[in-house]
Amino acid sequence: MTDKKMRIKIIKDGPYCVFASVQLKEKIITPVGKHYEYREGRKLPQKETYSLCRCGKSKDHPFCDGRHKEIDFDGQETASKEKYDERAELLPGKEIDLMDDDRCAFLRFCHTEKGSTWELLEESDKKEERELVIKSAGECLAGRLTAVSKEGEVLEADLEPEIWVLQDPEKKVSSAIIVKGGIEIESAAGEIYEPRNSVALCRCGESKNKPFCDCNHLHTNFQDGYQNKE
Repeated sequence: MTDKKMRIKIIKDGPYCVFASVQLKEKIITPVGKHYEYREGRKLPQKETYSLCRCGKSKDHPFCDGRHKEIDFDGQETASKEKYDERAELLPGKEIDLMDDDRCAFLRFCHTEKGSTWELLEESDKKEERELVIKSAGECLAGRLTAVSKEGEVLEADLEPEIWVLQDPEKKVSSAIIVKGGIEIESAAGEIYEPRNSVALCRCGESKNKPFCDCNHLHTNFQDGYQNKE
């Protein structure tokens, strides 16, 4: 029977299994002046069900090829399952506030032409700065930052369900897997992580906060072969 619900099942010490024809795209983190943009990457095969590499050693990235068994991959999930609202710190600004749970994937969209998201928060009584806080927080697809009004309203657009595989040629590494649009993620033990507008999953196999990215793809110089296909 076909599984019609978009979801990701994490396999113990194995891959991310994706169900229900979730669109898969490659995106390139691209510096433009003093800010960053997501540019289109290669066209990836689209399937109803597919498995994405989690150990970082596949020869068929971004897909799993069973290499996790050969290397005896330890995929133990260590991330907190507390809800975002409980984990995140509320940072007050002039006109709006910012929630920050410190789960950084080094996407760098918090850097704008006029300063960092946190610096701009201090000037959010100005229209342009306030709009940049909202924009940069929304482009932080790791889900770390969320702009909120003084009344507590979340200031972000709902994203369409998709999965993005990120490349970061500026840093000469391959980056995280982005899960957008509230797609359900089920742990190996059968527990459900809080559905979010976007989160960043580890695909280098080295995160200390599995299944989420913690920037270790940068520290370990993770490359999935994209660099040889440019």
